[in-house]
Amino acid sequence: SAQVKSAILLAGLQADGVTVVEEPQASRDHTELMIKGFGGTVQVNGRTVSVAGGQTLFGRNVHIPGDISSAAFFLVAGAIITGSEVIVRNVGVNPTRDGVIEILRRMGADIALMNTRVETGEPVADVRIRGARLMGLQIGPEMAARTIDEYPILAVAAAAAEGRTAVSGVKELRYKESDRIAAMAEGLRALGVAVEEREDGMTIEGGKPLRGGSVKSYGDHRVAMALAIAGLASEGGVAIDDASCVAISFPSFFELLDKIRLH
Repeated sequence: SAQVKSAILLAGLQADGVTVVEEPQASRDHTELMIKGFGGTVQVNGRTVSVAGGQTLFGRNVHIPGDISSAAFFLVAGAIITGSEVIVRNVGVNPTRDGVIEILRRMGADIALMNTRVETGEPVADVRIRGARLMGLQIGPEMAARTIDEYPILAVAAAAAEGRTAVSGVKELRYKESDRIAAMAEGLRALGVAVEEREDGMTIEGGKPLRGGSVKSYGDHRVAMALAIAGLASEGGVAIDDASCVAISFPSFFELLDKIRLH
């Protein structure tokens, strides 16, 4: 968990001596970059991150880029609807977080990063995506740390892609706001998608038109948003039992979705 790592590193700034965190996989490094941005020193050696206590930090103005996990819903919407073009501006494209872009590209999505720059140590870009023919693929455990929050919406991309997509090494999804493997498998099946659920992932047979239907969010904001995007590509749309949970991370999601035009 990058959040646990961040809490330990921030506590380490107040501790005597050096605090060292070793990760099984390199997770998002926003905190390390921000400490450096405030004048601190962080040592990164492979999967080991260390910080010395007693450092003096200095205040500064900070521009926070847009969250790629939120942008991912609109990127997939643009990718799965033929003839669409979506540009999401000012998106953080930190390489520890950009797994969704890599996976969509591997599926055949037409994605371009424009106006790339660095702000407070964070790489930022405008992301343009156009509707394209997507193909299924294997998504292994090496992608989990960079992509963990995007798997619900990537499951929708897999349902729209031709062929089979197999996701593995993501057992952590079972312990999020909901069991996201089970919730997405159930939701996609309700829309006519063949999904095989496994303990650490799922296999999705894509390429067939999605039918409309009623789905459950299980109070999980990412599941609700992912299934809403699936509804855009379905015949008849979807009815979500509890969409209010979207406000946890993206209060304006449905308002913004209503404003864009996807053809």
